[in-house]
Amino acid sequence: MDRAAALRQLAACPPDQDDTCRLPPWLRTPLPRQARFAQTLRTVAELDVGTVCQATRCPNRFECFSSGVGTFLLLGPRCTRGCRFCNVDGGPLAPLDPDEPRRVAEAALRLGLRHVVVTSVTRDDLPDGGAAHFVRTMESLRSVLPQATVEVLIPDFGGNPTSLAQVLAARPEVLNHNLETVPRCYGLVRPGADFARSLAILRQAKAAGLAVKTGLMVGLGEGDAEVLEVIDAAAHCGCSMMTVGQYLRPSLRHLPVARYVHPERFAIYAAYGQAQGIAVMACAPLVRSSYHAAQDACRLGATRS
Repeated sequence: MDRAAALRQLAACPPDQDDTCRLPPWLRTPLPRQARFAQTLRTVAELDVGTVCQATRCPNRFECFSSGVGTFLLLGPRCTRGCRFCNVDGGPLAPLDPDEPRRVAEAALRLGLRHVVVTSVTRDDLPDGGAAHFVRTMESLRSVLPQATVEVLIPDFGGNPTSLAQVLAARPEVLNHNLETVPRCYGLVRPGADFARSLAILRQAKAAGLAVKTGLMVGLGEGDAEVLEVIDAAAHCGCSMMTVGQYLRPSLRHLPVARYVHPERFAIYAAYGQAQGIAVMACAPLVRSSYHAAQDACRLGATRS
């Protein structure tokens, strides 16, 4: 599928909804019912480990915790940036917790994870942006779960090449760095980030021989042509996995939803990305960066080296 064909299909889709409407039915999720939901909550609470599922109020947290999976959040609960889509708070920053990598590994062991996803807040106050902490966490995970695959969803480390090189050298099975939105929206949506810098991270991860993944939100004011351009950019950087999901406003202090994208559009985004060479395109309203990450890594064939 070329871009012109994709745009024709997108133009023929049912209309999107705006934020004056009630939440569309395709975005409603059931509450947890399985006992394993409480077990997962208890595990992360007992070990005092953060999850991005809770910090960002992810709409899939009930489903994922009920399945005994979650995405671990490193470097504390607060961020040095003020991205206007994200529910992670700013404010006073805590010093790094040297025992956090061990506790994350223990949590992954208790949950029986075979694919572990680790991310972090952005810590521009740290000289390496937290890169060494990511590496220590990977080492701890591999010491207790030697057969598990590890996916790291990293910040941009402020463009520090040494920090990125540290993480790449640790050889995660999947290196994920989200583009988040289209270039035109960067100043509004994620101040402090840079689209070209993020593309460079993806290219370097590909050059290092890693499986590379990125993610995009829609509903922040972008147009369909811009979404296709970002998919093109991800393909040209060598991404083999990409997620596209609907932005949902965490609170009234965050950016409003510009449009609730109709599910048929996500199917077209997926087909277009695969036509450009991205093997795994996970595109749906409730898709998030680490939603069904283990299944996507398996589809790609990412294995413990």
